[in-house]
Amino acid sequence: MPNEKLQIIRLTWKRFRGVLRMLARSKQGPKALMFAVTLVLLMFAINGLNVLNSYVGRDFMSAIENKRLDIFKHQALLYVGVFLASTVVVVFYRFTEERLGILWREQLTRRLTDAYLKDRTYYRLDSSHLVANPDQRIADDVRAFTTTTLSFTLLIVNGLMTAISFSGVLWSISPFLFGVAVTYAICGSVLTIILGKPLIRLNYNQLDMEANFRADLIHVRENAESIALAHREGRFKVRLNKRLDALTGNFRRLIRINRNLGFFTNGYNYFIQIIPALIIAPMFIWGEKEFGVITQSTMAFATLLGAFSLIVTQFQSISAFTAVTARLHTLQDAIEKANQITPCTINVEESPDRVAYQNVTLHSADKSRELVLNLNVEIPRGTRWLVSGTDEAAKVALFRATAGIWECGGGQIIRPSLDEILFLPERPYLPPGTLRELLVRTGMEKVVPDAVIMGILVSLGVNDVVARANGFDADQNWDDMLSIGEQHLLSMARIFIAKPAFVFMDRPGSSLAKNQIAGIMDMLSQQGIGVVILSKNGESRLKYDSVLEIKKDATWEVRDEAPVDAKGDLNDLNC
Repeated sequence: MPNEKLQIIRLTWKRFRGVLRMLARSKQGPKALMFAVTLVLLMFAINGLNVLNSYVGRDFMSAIENKRLDIFKHQALLYVGVFLASTVVVVFYRFTEERLGILWREQLTRRLTDAYLKDRTYYRLDSSHLVANPDQRIADDVRAFTTTTLSFTLLIVNGLMTAISFSGVLWSISPFLFGVAVTYAICGSVLTIILGKPLIRLNYNQLDMEANFRADLIHVRENAESIALAHREGRFKVRLNKRLDALTGNFRRLIRINRNLGFFTNGYNYFIQIIPALIIAPMFIWGEKEFGVITQSTMAFATLLGAFSLIVTQFQSISAFTAVTARLHTLQDAIEKANQITPCTINVEESPDRVAYQNVTLHSADKSRELVLNLNVEIPRGTRWLVSGTDEAAKVALFRATAGIWECGGGQIIRPSLDEILFLPERPYLPPGTLRELLVRTGMEKVVPDAVIMGILVSLGVNDVVARANGFDADQNWDDMLSIGEQHLLSMARIFIAKPAFVFMDRPGSSLAKNQIAGIMDMLSQQGIGVVILSKNGESRLKYDSVLEIKKDATWEVRDEAPVDAKGDLNDLNC
């Protein structure tokens, strides 16, 4: 564990530099550079005004001491002018910082989102368990990272400028006081690191525990009906309580470390206020310094200590920042590893009018057994095929391998492009959105007329969904509105609108009746769409051109006709 903590600390700076390079090389790079240069210029202005303010404050207090009303009025006007100028500069500084922050967050979020969705990386991450809670890392951790990184960077740069600006001021007041400031800051930083080092790992764990707890709550919300019907509330209550116990236990440890660290950092900050007076006040009493110098020394000492003591004042934020940086780097590594995973040698080639398997062998996910052995089958466009067998895993593996998401096996699969072959899983997936977005391909929303969509919905017996959904263009959560059968039929409607070369259906009998499946198959055949169905319930009693049976020992057999003929009635497609 100590080595892991140390590794996180050492890698933070390297990761930070890498992310900065990516921002600079992105298309937002020139704009980000413009904002960064503006921030540096505004920093110079702020530090210059602060130095000027220290001298104006000194002369202002000395005028009061010497009862010089004319000098007092003049210095008061200068004070007001410095405050007004500082206000304008600070406001524009904050505005520029926020603009740079949102620009950086946009760039980093888009890059991670694109990488996450590219080549089904999200699927590989989920199936390989390479990283936990990637959604939270992309949404929350990117926001925290960009905001905190920018803040720390500006604090460091501003601290350097402040140190340069006020070192001369403090040295001119008292070289001894300057030496005290440097020694005080070094000792404070070292002790803060020693006391607060456990915060890095605790913050890292806390982020994961918060995400796990939230994920379980989301699971309950998304599966409310199933949980209620199965009376599994007790089980989820126990699971959520375990998550909460772990979360709160880790947070209590965080609180204890912060308490101990707070004893030191608060005392450290309080003593900053009195140390300059303890050194300069005797000089004033002996007549060596003016009264205003006490005020100036207090301001210069506090400002210089603020620049030197970033580790002391910001350690809690630094520890959280280190954890967030490590989590984002872990996500990036996981994405890269997911894209490098090539455990199978299944070669996929595209051909518009057929689906063919050439010497295809598929293994189980754990590679413990063969599911399909040396499959050699060709399925022409426009034909009906049934894939049967007692081993559900073998049929599902073939379904997924054809879709390109099964990576355990070898051989060659020839099929149309993914735009011309659609896959309907056993449980249909209908993403939230409008009915038009659900049914029509992306980019074709204004091309397909409403009358065509309505005609297909009428033929499938689900035209009433249009009224229930408040038309084609109202956002809906389809899981809450529709039954599983209706969801399946809407998925079929999308297929009829898209008109692909082939459609693969995984056990449609789970949610559709035999006559509904038969009617859908007739409609698909009329459009020249090839149909491949994985059997489960009544699908095997329908009419097919050929049946592919996968046997228990992974061998296979093709029969040219199904044993029973069944006729579909399009009027019986209602759920």
